[in-house]
Amino acid sequence: MTKKVVILLLLFLVIAIIVMLKEPNGDGNVREGVPLEVSSDTETIVSLLFELAEKGQTINSPFIVGETTIQKVHELWGDPERKSENASAIYEEFLSNDASVGHRSEVVFDIRSSSPEIQQIHLEDIKSIKGEPDKIRSYQDDQVDQTILIYDVTKNIQLKWILPKPTQENPNPVVHHISVFTEIEESVSLSDLSLEEKVGQMIFAGIKGTVITNETKKIISTHQVGGIILFKDNLKNADQSVSLLNSIKEENIKNKVPLFLGVDEEGGRVARLPDLTKLPTSEYLGKQNDAALSYNIGKLLGKELSAFGFNLDFAPVLDINSNPDNPIIGDRSFGTDAEIVSKLGLQLMKGIQSEQVISVVKHFPGHGDTAVDSHKELPIIQKSLADLHALELIPFTRAIEQGVEVIMMGHILLPKIDSTYPASISKVIITDVLREQLDYEGVIITDDMTMKAILNNFEISEAAVSAVKAGNDIVLVAHDYANVKKVKEAILQAIEAGEITEQRIDESVKRVLAIKKKYNLSNKQLDGVNIQELNQSINETLGR
Repeated sequence: MTKKVVILLLLFLVIAIIVMLKEPNGDGNVREGVPLEVSSDTETIVSLLFELAEKGQTINSPFIVGETTIQKVHELWGDPERKSENASAIYEEFLSNDASVGHRSEVVFDIRSSSPEIQQIHLEDIKSIKGEPDKIRSYQDDQVDQTILIYDVTKNIQLKWILPKPTQENPNPVVHHISVFTEIEESVSLSDLSLEEKVGQMIFAGIKGTVITNETKKIISTHQVGGIILFKDNLKNADQSVSLLNSIKEENIKNKVPLFLGVDEEGGRVARLPDLTKLPTSEYLGKQNDAALSYNIGKLLGKELSAFGFNLDFAPVLDINSNPDNPIIGDRSFGTDAEIVSKLGLQLMKGIQSEQVISVVKHFPGHGDTAVDSHKELPIIQKSLADLHALELIPFTRAIEQGVEVIMMGHILLPKIDSTYPASISKVIITDVLREQLDYEGVIITDDMTMKAILNNFEISEAAVSAVKAGNDIVLVAHDYANVKKVKEAILQAIEAGEITEQRIDESVKRVLAIKKKYNLSNKQLDGVNIQELNQSINETLGR
């Protein structure tokens, strides 16, 4: 063999090795360490799928998520070959079209396609053409172990790529199917809810722990409460807090109504959110007497809460700090002047609302003149209704005039008005004064029914029933699963015994559903919270 022939053979061998390394394995996977070369056909189909998704559509389908009705799908594609239903949606499979369609309230919100063109695309093709996804999730059951790449193609539409989870043996799997998805505004009415579900909507529950527990799952799935309140013990750092709230929302997906997710975030010493720069006290704001500053602080509170995944803030305090010996209000109040408390408190409320977060003003009819802490014992105030109108009720009256949406009742005994029941469970104060005299039509919630002001004087089941009879729309049970269970059972038993009518329940649940709809509450998951950005906003607002 000549030297020239040997050189040519070696050259051919090198070329063959290079070509072999660039080609996929027999199992469809690119060899590790070798850059992926995307064919023009693959790039075209991936780009087309993204373009269609931006319009709410997918390949080989004329339907648009969020617009097309399931009746239209049936007109064009006929009856589905398979159909499945869960608590929140119906999915129909159209095998001859390589598609399945999810719908809720007759509107299509999810179109999934497994067409042959899609099943030729690999994991690395997608990333190479469109970059890293906005989110990566996983799903596993007895049949599948999947990775889900999620791209936010518009503000309201996601394109999801569902593939087998990459493994060492198969690091670059092919796509199983895609999903073009949008959130659907589902309007739940009273007729959609059972009596048990309606009573659940009237309970706002506290939970234990920094991760979702079996008890919490029961509170949400079995007792179907309307809201969850978190405290400092539940919130250790920003990432953990978002993760916990995401877990709570995920557990609630099977329920018909989204949850209130609330926290006491007032600024000053009553601040639960971790890792954030502290906002000033209401007392400080009162001394500044600057309406614009109070509004901006409220806006910051709303922005913080929304960023973590909350949708309700138990703030501001509208109590007037008229008693210097008050152990519970103090610097949580805007001050001793009713006009300043009214002006600044309502600006803070409006700031919170501007960020699509519900503001709960507290503690009606006024906790400012108490000498004891209602967490430990029942405060008693020897004031008449006329006395209250002259001072304590002024901020609340102004709030009602300016459209306050939720008012929290205080655990305060006013013997000159009602000698038996504290304001929080008093029909005289809630129905006669707040509803009828002050003409308030919004939501009313009790303060925490596990505080000593209540438990030292009433059994919690009895107190909960009294709270509903008095006119509260929501009963707050901030501690212990056993208490949540007792409260729900007691209200249901009172209805069965004829002590409370279902019509009375319906009045409250209508208000609850209306405000949840107004604020567009949902089970939408968050990816995380940008603490640095929030702290920068705080420092800018405070001029630091």
